[in-house]
Amino acid sequence: MKFSPRVTSITPSSTLAITAKAKQLKSEGHDVIGLGAGEPDFNTPKHIIEASYQSMLAGHTKYTPAAGLPELKKVICEKFKQDQGIDYTNDEIIVTSGAKHSLSLLFQTILQEDEEVIIPTPYWVSYPEQVKVAGGKPVFIEGKEEYDFKVTKEQIEQAITPKTKAIIINSPSNPTGVMYEEAELKLIGDVCLKNNVTIVSDEIYEKLIYGGKTHVSIAQLSPELKENTVIVNGVSKSHSMTGWRIGYTAGNKEIIKKMSNVASHTTSNPAVMSQYGAIAAYTNDDGSVENMRESFEGRLNEVYSQLNDIPGFSCVKPQGAFYLFPNVKEAVDKSPYDTTDEWVTALLEQEKVAVVPGSGFGSPDNIRLSYATSLEQFQGALARIRKFVENN
Repeated sequence: MKFSPRVTSITPSSTLAITAKAKQLKSEGHDVIGLGAGEPDFNTPKHIIEASYQSMLAGHTKYTPAAGLPELKKVICEKFKQDQGIDYTNDEIIVTSGAKHSLSLLFQTILQEDEEVIIPTPYWVSYPEQVKVAGGKPVFIEGKEEYDFKVTKEQIEQAITPKTKAIIINSPSNPTGVMYEEAELKLIGDVCLKNNVTIVSDEIYEKLIYGGKTHVSIAQLSPELKENTVIVNGVSKSHSMTGWRIGYTAGNKEIIKKMSNVASHTTSNPAVMSQYGAIAAYTNDDGSVENMRESFEGRLNEVYSQLNDIPGFSCVKPQGAFYLFPNVKEAVDKSPYDTTDEWVTALLEQEKVAVVPGSGFGSPDNIRLSYATSLEQFQGALARIRKFVENN
């Protein structure tokens, strides 16, 4: 059987691959410490679970509009107004089955064949694959480590061609945890407005920010940038609701309408009980989001220096999310392994520590470690990694 070229061009997720290998070793009885998780290690807050349960008892178990419950859209609009001072209406919002689904629908909606999307590296593993599946072409620009992995307006200007349709800005970032300052976003926004490049702003980690920093959305900087920006967000990371699959997109109502049309013929609506859970997440602040953020920040401050003390490791300190993305080139070069991917595989096999190789994020000299695990587990993993480095 012949398969679609769009499907055969997709690279398997390195995150899922290392997770599968770690699970296999665990099933064989090995004491594996997994640092590949892309989700909080806290349970969903109880009031959200209760709201979802009560919604089902009340009979809310049927279809909703494909673009989501009007009540949830209204709550999302209120959230944007309160957090960023941005005014959206219900017809500028679509609720989706996770933020990943939002991005997929968006690229299917806005991209024509071979149109280009600028993707700064390091990038979240699914960005380029989603662009390719939608018929587009990913164009990579390097966020250099010496500049905290952030790209400049000059780099963007050089990457723009007549085929450039959009650029992805992920702040705070997966995998680096760095975030753009307001002045940096303004410069990027000016370039995009000048060249009619749509800004895709992935803000899924906006609630997990450290060091007293404040999240800034590029859409809040001017009415022109709001019109030119599509925001993707969700409750997965902020409220530890990864399995509930609720994301959303805010943007120009014509884009949202067409995304909704695509959704109506593919997935229909997101799970209705999850939507009621999301309403509770945004309307009842019980302090759990801040407690989780404080816990992550505490872990980061505990382990960051310990990680940097490992021979051959250097790491830019994250400002958000829950990942560390150290450069391990020196450690790999001194080892018997030719690539970071081989080094990561050997680490898992010898010391039973699962990390994600940076090649999947467009940065082959790095690895990603998630501190969405207990401090004890993470420090135990660091001890094993140090032992591995010193013995190889």
